[in-house]
Amino acid sequence: MLPVEVIRMDTTTTHGSNGSTGSTGSTPDSTPGAAPGAAMAARERSSRRLPAGVYLLGFCLFAMGSAEFLLAGVLPAMADDLDVSLSSAGFLITAFALGVVIGGPPLAVLGLRWPRRTALVATQAVFAIGIVVGLLGNYQVLLVSRVVSGVAYAGFFAVASVTAIGLVTPERNARASGVVVSGLSVAMVAGGPAGTLIGHFTQWRGGFWGVVVLTIAGAVGCLVGLPADDRRAGHAVGPRVSREFATMRNPLLWGIYAITVLTTAAYMITFNYLAAMLTDVTGVPEVWIPAVLALFGVGAFVGLSIGGRISDRRPHLALLAGASAIVVLSVVMVVALRAAWAVVPTVLLLGIAAFVPNPAVYGRVFAIAAEAPTLAGAGTVSAFQFGISVTPALAAVSFGQGATLTSLCLIGAALAATAIPLVLVDRSRREAARGDRDVRSPDRGAIPVKR
Repeated sequence: MLPVEVIRMDTTTTHGSNGSTGSTGSTPDSTPGAAPGAAMAARERSSRRLPAGVYLLGFCLFAMGSAEFLLAGVLPAMADDLDVSLSSAGFLITAFALGVVIGGPPLAVLGLRWPRRTALVATQAVFAIGIVVGLLGNYQVLLVSRVVSGVAYAGFFAVASVTAIGLVTPERNARASGVVVSGLSVAMVAGGPAGTLIGHFTQWRGGFWGVVVLTIAGAVGCLVGLPADDRRAGHAVGPRVSREFATMRNPLLWGIYAITVLTTAAYMITFNYLAAMLTDVTGVPEVWIPAVLALFGVGAFVGLSIGGRISDRRPHLALLAGASAIVVLSVVMVVALRAAWAVVPTVLLLGIAAFVPNPAVYGRVFAIAAEAPTLAGAGTVSAFQFGISVTPALAAVSFGQGATLTSLCLIGAALAATAIPLVLVDRSRREAARGDRDVRSPDRGAIPVKR
């Protein structure tokens, strides 16, 4: 792929004994009178710069992810327009999430063989078509189209992650992946609330038509801006797939998936019905609801930043702090919903707490599955989506028992509390594994452990 080769050519140099930098051909460094320090600084800035294709993939994920976060803001309007109950409208969230859960892991494995640019454009096209078909149909058609769009979204996510890494040199893999995934954070902060606001003035369908336009623009951008890559992994695919499946048998990995499902469901059961709570319980004017939802997204950005700083060294601290804060804030939310001045800061704090554990989740998954991250990473995305998908079912059970909207916050608190013992178990297993390594390898600087 051309961008990778260009990066390698720009950063490949030879060093003489005097520390000067040269190359096999003429470069800007060889220009008479050029300052070596300025040339080196320019070269370093160039090496730090990510290819435009990485940011393009982040934009595409923003466009598609906005459809997921937009739904929460227009759920009451959808229920009224489609003449279904609020709990039935909530199953549209489940339909999309289950599409991602079902499609993520298989498409991640198949993506090892796919021509990447073709796969990216095709999945975006299917996603956009699914959205359009749903907008033109009734509730049943919309339900099926959400599943199809979820599968296409999962396929794009799986291939985009691999493509972003392929566009950069190995030492920038994490940064490139972070830029792509940040598209989802932008979707939560900007895409979902903006779509909700558009839906307020154009009925609920307006925001989704905006998603279709952005997705088509992203597909055209991928077609024009990404290099054609029709190479297959060939004979290497078989061993890679076997290694990926072998990694999935690790019980530590499934423990992290369980924590992911519980903590995600814990805050999403409140977020998915937050618009309805703000309208029916707090009495917030409908025009202000997008602003409150955006505030949750701002909190998510802050939470990701805090979690990222903690998780490298102390992942379980981030997991425990996030889960515990979700418990407390979900209980506080029940009371705070009675007054706008109280619910606004609570929504912000819940957004922070909800996303503090996310970097730690990914860190633990890739630490456990370092040898085969593709399927394990897709499994993490599926775990997040499965956590989202169960919230409408839990809400339906709660409403069926005659419970109020605020009871959903208490369900969220219970889910987060259930995750805490699992985090403690994972921490003890990690410490035990470290102890075993120290006993086996005292000559590597570890302190021997006496049995």
